[in-house]
Amino acid sequence: MPILNSLNEMHPEITQWRRELHQNPELQYDVFETAKFVQAKLKEFGVDEIITGLGKTGVVGIIKGNLGEGKTVGLRADMDALPIEEISGKPWASKTSGKMHACGHDGHTSMLLGAAKHLTQTRNFKGSIALIFQPAEEGGAGAKAMLDDGMLEKASIDEVYAMHNMPGIPVGEFAICSGAIWASTDEFEITLTGRGGHAAYPHTATDTIVAGANVVTALQTVASRNTNPIESLVISVTKFHAGTAMNVLPEQAVISGTIRTLKNELRDLAETRLKGIADNIAATYDMKAEVHYKRNYPVTVNHDAQTELAADVATEIAGPDKVDRKANPNMGAEDFSYMLEQRPGTYIMVGNGDTPALHNAAYDFNDEAIPYGVSYWVKLAERVLA
Repeated sequence: MPILNSLNEMHPEITQWRRELHQNPELQYDVFETAKFVQAKLKEFGVDEIITGLGKTGVVGIIKGNLGEGKTVGLRADMDALPIEEISGKPWASKTSGKMHACGHDGHTSMLLGAAKHLTQTRNFKGSIALIFQPAEEGGAGAKAMLDDGMLEKASIDEVYAMHNMPGIPVGEFAICSGAIWASTDEFEITLTGRGGHAAYPHTATDTIVAGANVVTALQTVASRNTNPIESLVISVTKFHAGTAMNVLPEQAVISGTIRTLKNELRDLAETRLKGIADNIAATYDMKAEVHYKRNYPVTVNHDAQTELAADVATEIAGPDKVDRKANPNMGAEDFSYMLEQRPGTYIMVGNGDTPALHNAAYDFNDEAIPYGVSYWVKLAERVLA
């Protein structure tokens, strides 16, 4: 299907919203002005109900169809920005030092608002649409916070869908896959404690730096020697803090990092092996290991039926050669995973073109993608609720 004329006509207006949001980024749960902007638009469009305060600043707008009773489908957009100093040089660049929309959530919010405006005018569907505007996707688990506040029950949501822009995919194209599409993301911190001492007399101390170096090396064998080579597991040490002087062997060394995988079984294995490596190497060097392991976002798993339907909708909009139905999973993470654990649904990527990468200080959402994203939301809602 070509993009609807009415949606093309809305393009300049939605672009204006997007650029206004881009100039005024907010972080984590403190998206107060963004949420007010969303609420004002939803009220202006004439949605049937607006639920606020979910996950502190989350907003859900309900649109009821004109074709009778039916289920409720949730469409989710994230609202928060990142703590990055923007260098895009665009006229609509961030007005707030140290904050910018470096992941395109301004575009996501604006596209869902565009769909909301159209759908409130047409209402060509059964049941209801729940427009989910979520805070704190960037590391704050805003999706989980909205769920904990009873979003699914309060809005009676039966299925959930999300969309994210992706640099490197041409504008007008989509990518999706069944099963795992984003990885889990866990964090660890290992503290090795031994006996400090003079660097000239290492035999009188226990060297936490040598022990720590062995821990770092051994952690690389978890993926290479404990898992099937065709399965995805990433263990990255990102911090190693030890010592304060050139001639002192430090009493402590602290090693931190992240673990990513596309399977829950590998998540369990990685945690077990990490703790075993830390404890056993510490014992070998006559010191103690204290391990803190934090599980963050789970694996984002697309449901088969909803993924096939979403790919069909994207194909109607873009054409069969413009939709990758077997896209490679991404080792980044997404808190939409929490919603997909509780309801069937799927997550699709829409092309942002040849732009700087996500989370890059030079990134900017590509406004040319707006008609494709809005069309996808409209046609998806109408198809699910036919």
